[in-house]
Amino acid sequence: MKTSPVAQTRFNGTALLRRGLRTVNYWLSYEGVLLAGLLGITIPLGSAAVIWAGTFPASLLVLPVLLGGVFLSLYLLRWIVVVTAGFLLAAGIAGVVTGEYVGATIAVLIASAVSLALARSRARLGVTGTTGESMLVDLRDRLTAHGKLPALPDGWEVELVHRSAGRSQFSGDFLVAARSSEGLVLEVALVDVSGKGHAAGTRALLLSGALGGLLGSLPPAEFLPAANAYLLRQRWAEGFATAVHAVVDLSSGQFEIRSAGHPPAIHYQSGSGRWKSIDASGSLLGVLEKEHYEPTVGLLRPNDALLLYTDGLVEAPRRDLSDGIDKLQGEAERLVTRGFRNGAHRLIDAVASSEADDRALLLLWRT
Repeated sequence: MKTSPVAQTRFNGTALLRRGLRTVNYWLSYEGVLLAGLLGITIPLGSAAVIWAGTFPASLLVLPVLLGGVFLSLYLLRWIVVVTAGFLLAAGIAGVVTGEYVGATIAVLIASAVSLALARSRARLGVTGTTGESMLVDLRDRLTAHGKLPALPDGWEVELVHRSAGRSQFSGDFLVAARSSEGLVLEVALVDVSGKGHAAGTRALLLSGALGGLLGSLPPAEFLPAANAYLLRQRWAEGFATAVHAVVDLSSGQFEIRSAGHPPAIHYQSGSGRWKSIDASGSLLGVLEKEHYEPTVGLLRPNDALLLYTDGLVEAPRRDLSDGIDKLQGEAERLVTRGFRNGAHRLIDAVASSEADDRALLLLWRT
């Protein structure tokens, strides 16, 4: 599969950005230099606020405090806050206490509280500067790679569309995929972690790494039980997830679907010209021990298709889940005449344009 020039340019730009961030973080790791530089800004500003009390804007002292909150450890940041507070006190004694001075003092106090909170949060991770944020983004990108769809042989096409609630960079829905048995078998698991937003996203990051390692490493019948056992061991307060696991033989078209409390997959049968829900049932992941997940088998013939999706696509306030599935099937009927290419985007736009929940949809078809 060749990479388009646009995609290659985007990849090169991302690589350069990451390299730049690593370089910046390297230099920012020398906190002594940073502290000296920020004191070099604070002392002239503070001196000016004292000498020209009442005329020089003392609110400028907010700048080194905020910069210190981003780049300094909690211990060194306290020096900036103490020095800034000393200059503010001296400026108040040297001049008349005006409304502008009071406003500047309040602004510095707020900035100090925010900066100290940021530094304390980074101290829990044992990192400084922007390292913590870049580590989290790097972790997200590495684990998202588990969900990268592998290239398929001639005669097969697949599309995945994934949109998070509120356009967040982190989502509770994720996909893991692998080709096994010398590339003749495609395995995918679409997972929906309970909750949404950053809270669900952090759990999804951890779970995607674990399930990405399990997929293709275990016999298909053992994948969901192993995922269930893993979730049970985590003992998360909101620790359940739903999943649908599909195993497709790319030579014969035979497939198995196993579900763990997930909305039913949908199979398009070109012979009858109809979309049919696949009844596969099993309990949620992370709820019951030693759960068995019974497979439902089928056959993807030429021009057949398979839909996997998360409940954010079909759920809506004051609407039954079955109504949402019917709507999805109704929109999928339009793909039969138009063709399946770009169908995943058209379906997710038509069925679930709301950003209130995480949504993911995978469309696999045989040509």
